[in-house]
Amino acid sequence: MESNQGYVIRQSVLFDNGRGFALGENFKAPNPFVTWQFTQEDGKRDYYWGHYFNEECEAIGDYNRRVFSYEKQYGVSRLATSGPDFFKYYSTQRPVDIATYPRPKDNLPVAHLNYNARQPVEGESFRAWGELWYLHPLTEKQMADYELRPAHDNPVGREPVPERGAAKKAPIARQMKEAGRKARKQRAPDAPEKKSPSRGDR
Repeated sequence: MESNQGYVIRQSVLFDNGRGFALGENFKAPNPFVTWQFTQEDGKRDYYWGHYFNEECEAIGDYNRRVFSYEKQYGVSRLATSGPDFFKYYSTQRPVDIATYPRPKDNLPVAHLNYNARQPVEGESFRAWGELWYLHPLTEKQMADYELRPAHDNPVGREPVPERGAAKKAPIARQMKEAGRKARKQRAPDAPEKKSPSRGDR
């Protein structure tokens, strides 16, 4: 596995102009995570402009912002990538902020990018306020609830992470019917009817 300055390169992307970005990790370093830009000639890379981080999520976010911002600014195409693919979604109705996007426990967003204004999305027929990146695809419901649109070039063939407990939970009508049945079973039996004393002798 490739390394630079003691950091193992965990993820990288090379563009068709011979430049690219890399994400490295070294748990013995004061800052365990780093993102670099690099140039590649004859298969050899020259790394520069390192951004160093203590938290992995910050490094992943910085890596994605640098990659997507560079793609957008220079109109380059990817020649080679290594590491996990991310799924990009556009926030179509509001800027990306607290409580404006899904945060499933098993698929937290790895990064987001806010635009300065709502703007047209290149290659799409809609406008957006910003972008979010996830390690796994979102469900249709998650996208609909927050009015997100997937990027057309997202990886294919991967299933969304099931929401915890979603598969086990029955529809609410069935849950109520079952609760009523259990309540009837657990109810104390009716007390025997007491016979009234005969008043015929009075």
